[in-house]
Amino acid sequence: MAAGHAESAHVAHRGLTGWTDHRLMKLILDEDWTLVTRNSDDFRPRPSSASQAPCYLKQPLHAGLICLNLPAGSGRAEQEAYFEAALGQIGLLGDLVNKVLEIDSGLRSEAKVIARLYDFPEHPD
Repeated sequence: MAAGHAESAHVAHRGLTGWTDHRLMKLILDEDWTLVTRNSDDFRPRPSSASQAPCYLKQPLHAGLICLNLPAGSGRAEQEAYFEAALGQIGLLGDLVNKVLEIDSGLRSEAKVIARLYDFPEHPD
């Protein structure tokens, strides 16, 4: 809320714990949410094929997806750092319609985290 996103909430706080990804996806689309997830592989395009995104596949319009790609064993401090990095990017980018924002560790970089933004579905040039 301090970042200006008063309507944000964890799925557990919305009573959605245990929902399947596809059931959650229907609610996300129906209510026009931007999803923030640590469980990126179930939602984002897979590296082996940019056309495969299990839950976002065949979605012509969505409010955006934010993937916090934390290393295995990450604790709360790392999760908060990734989330703060995502909030910073949202502040710069604004609209995330049909975009995926991925926050990753800054391997081979002095940066703590790095951000990548891409269109999904891809727009033909």
